[in-house]
Amino acid sequence: MRDLGVGFGYLVKGQRWVGAHGRWFGFGLLPGLVTLVLYAAALIGLSYGADDLISWATPFADDWSSPWQGLFRGFLTALFFALVLFVAVIAFTAVTLLVGQPFYESLSEAVDRSEGGDVPESGLPLLRELWISARDSLRILGRVVLYGVLLFALGFIPVVGQTVVPVLGFCVSGFFLTEELTAVALQRRGIELERRLPLLRRRRLLTLGFGVPLTLAFLVPFVAVFLMPGAVAGATLMARDLTGAGAGAGSGDAEPGSGPAGRTVPAPGGSAPAGDVPREW
Repeated sequence: MRDLGVGFGYLVKGQRWVGAHGRWFGFGLLPGLVTLVLYAAALIGLSYGADDLISWATPFADDWSSPWQGLFRGFLTALFFALVLFVAVIAFTAVTLLVGQPFYESLSEAVDRSEGGDVPESGLPLLRELWISARDSLRILGRVVLYGVLLFALGFIPVVGQTVVPVLGFCVSGFFLTEELTAVALQRRGIELERRLPLLRRRRLLTLGFGVPLTLAFLVPFVAVFLMPGAVAGATLMARDLTGAGAGAGSGDAEPGSGPAGRTVPAPGGSAPAGDVPREW
């Protein structure tokens, strides 16, 4: 359980870091503001069409008497918006990181530099980095949509659907939100998606301690924009822990195959060593 507090601590430390380095905070706001405008337009359009969409998807309820038709379709509309928000938190982060790739990578390097030791650089051209980020984000979003549909279906179960399922939804969102944010620092260390996911699963409580509070905060309008720079800074500090480069990393926390000064040496073929991959989230 200690890792839950440690994960939340990295989130707080990241916000403090950008608070002490105002220039980076200002740079980090720009991509979030651009993404926010796009998302606001999309959500407004969706809010106007949600009722028609639910009515089209439930023609069998057209002849139901009042109030059952309204209650049923109102419940489905609420579930639909919950699913949209579930996916939107991850999608917002993915799009913001993609739009602000040069900003956030430079911010992450600055955090590494301020902590001392090695400052890894990907050495890849910008277009190649953008392609990798977009590809990995789509793969993560595919997983999120899959979990979202499953949780949407479980939401129909009485009591469980209104208590356990929302908690699971926040945990899943928090896990994948952390993956998106730590990807900025871990990708610079040559750690691809296939290795990042097992790395985060091994420290699942740490991952949730960082990602779940951030997910809850991101549900508040405009908050995501202001927290994004600090979230990237905190995720970089957390990545240093995960790879054994941070001062807070324990003796058993380093990724197998890590080199001097915490620089992780990718395993041949880019996959995690056999036997180190836990069960799927």
